[in-house]
Amino acid sequence: MYPFARGFGKHVPLLLLLLPLGLYVLFGLLPSLGTVVFSFTNMTGLPGQDWHFVGWHNFHRFFFSSDQHERLVAIRRTLVFSAAVTVLQNGIALFVAVLINQRLKGDSFYRAVFFLPVVLGVTVSGLIWKMMFNSMDGPVQKLIGLFGWHSNFLGSYDAAFPLVIFVQIWMYMGYSMVIFLAGLQTIPKDLYEAGYIDGTTPWQAFRNITFPLIAPSFTVNILLSMIGALQTFDTIFVLTQGKFYTNTLAVDVFNAAFNGTLDLGYASSVAMIQFVFVFVVVIVSQYYLRKREVQM
Repeated sequence: MYPFARGFGKHVPLLLLLLPLGLYVLFGLLPSLGTVVFSFTNMTGLPGQDWHFVGWHNFHRFFFSSDQHERLVAIRRTLVFSAAVTVLQNGIALFVAVLINQRLKGDSFYRAVFFLPVVLGVTVSGLIWKMMFNSMDGPVQKLIGLFGWHSNFLGSYDAAFPLVIFVQIWMYMGYSMVIFLAGLQTIPKDLYEAGYIDGTTPWQAFRNITFPLIAPSFTVNILLSMIGALQTFDTIFVLTQGKFYTNTLAVDVFNAAFNGTLDLGYASSVAMIQFVFVFVVVIVSQYYLRKREVQM
């Protein structure tokens, strides 16, 4: 009845775990530990180039160099990007999930449509929206041109950052929607029926029944979207390469490593600062979100 319960069979699950565990150590754990070590060196990555330990020099350079203002701006922009994506993405995803959960005709089609951007991938989605926002002859430009308007879109210092936020939300809203749908479908229908018998309005049912009971889904979505937004590099790089006031900490890591002279030691230190930054924000957020679940 239990094929792995006796003899050599009980060791089979452990053996099956060795391959994924080895891949994780090789491609996940070791590079992460290497980043920690390299952050204290002047490594460039050039073949034959000597490198030495320089202590906290890279971290001091990040916080106290002449371009300190740009670093602080990047940190602030990272926070703004994360907050906007987290709030808007989850707000829209919850609204769409509640609508689809009403058993609308063709709800499976709507789920597929909203989840499709997640399947497309970052590069494909980014290139699609670069074409859509082409300031010369893109579809969006032609549309607003009917009203006599014109914009440089992703080449504008005013519009590029909001558009990057929009594309990020468009790509991952479907993922949040699925998690909310899973939470909504665990709520017993009897609770709503009892509430309606007592004269509960739809808004009261949502506020007093739906929202408290999907607190775990809400916590998961908030944390996932926050972590993803704080670490976002690929979306920004595909759309703007970090230009036009769209660079964040993740983009700074890439620029430090590959933009101009190779400086992998400094880039590793920026990556470590980003890790600590994300870790602190997520731990604090998780504490308050878990506390909210208990209170509800």
